[in-house]
Amino acid sequence: MNEIFLDEEGVRQKFFPLTHTRSLADLRIGILTLREKWEIFYQCKIFTGEDQGSAISIPANWIPNPGLVDFINRSKTSPVKDSIEAKTVTSLDYPWDIFKYNGGEIRNDFSNITRGRASEPIPSSVTALSTQNIFIEKGAKLEHVHLNALQGPIYIGRNAEIMEGSLLRGPVAVCEGATVKMGTIIYGGTTLGPHVVAGGEIKNSILLEYSNKAHHGYLGDSVIGAWCNLGAGTSNSNLKNNAGSIKVWVESEGNFVEAGQKCGLFMGDFSRSAINTSFNSGTVVGICCNVTASGLTPKYIPHFSWSATEMYTLEKLIKDLRAWKKLKNQVLSDEEIQALGHIFEQNKGNRT
Repeated sequence: MNEIFLDEEGVRQKFFPLTHTRSLADLRIGILTLREKWEIFYQCKIFTGEDQGSAISIPANWIPNPGLVDFINRSKTSPVKDSIEAKTVTSLDYPWDIFKYNGGEIRNDFSNITRGRASEPIPSSVTALSTQNIFIEKGAKLEHVHLNALQGPIYIGRNAEIMEGSLLRGPVAVCEGATVKMGTIIYGGTTLGPHVVAGGEIKNSILLEYSNKAHHGYLGDSVIGAWCNLGAGTSNSNLKNNAGSIKVWVESEGNFVEAGQKCGLFMGDFSRSAINTSFNSGTVVGICCNVTASGLTPKYIPHFSWSATEMYTLEKLIKDLRAWKKLKNQVLSDEEIQALGHIFEQNKGNRT
């Protein structure tokens, strides 16, 4: 087993607000997180934070693949970064690369996860196309839904539920314990993380664990953090009316960076939107925000925003987050409170 040190220096900050509250290694792309890919598929022991000396150093934003692992096995030394051929590596350089590569990573993870295993039977009430590209784990529930895996695989995790009338077009991942509500439309390149609740129309987007987009509204080309809630009717723009290039606020660079023609919403952990919120194309919402707006939102909403003009107090924030966690039979831990308090103190003077 190789020991791998995932070096986050200079790259983790580019993925704020998603990596304010987690290691870059714990971002989900495809079915699994980057850390899980290294550990499960390639049997590597992963270190983050402090360099472990004997471990082989790899940039944390590199997506593991057989060619990269083969190179590591042959080289057995650091620094891999300076000697490996660029064609062997797919790197995540900005947050929008997560949804850019998500469809391909669903395909890769599907192949690795399902190899040599048998899917649970597809229920007779389900309309399924390309059944060999559909995998259902034990405990999953689905009836009277349409699964189209002609363009990419569909993975349905353990104890997930897909309610009647839903339409899924692969590549799609519905992870453990996630719920797809009645009549939901999910297009390719979409990952619903563990215990996510999804409704409405979703395309080429990733929702991290315990987040809700439970009602009608559109979410496209977006990445939503953990424990977020998009109120009923919330939608985002992912294309400018002039079809021009979309610019996105990159906190680490203190500037807007061009992200291409299609780009939606990036939302940090523990943030929520009011009903009928309309997010501008390329919007960044910090962690622990309560978003209310008439018309399109600003392109950047700072961390801990309670409204357009107010900031959360730490006491009110902790009270609200405890209530949200209780709603899903979870508890806000002392470690989470301490980490959020630290980020809160760091960002006191950064309101714009």
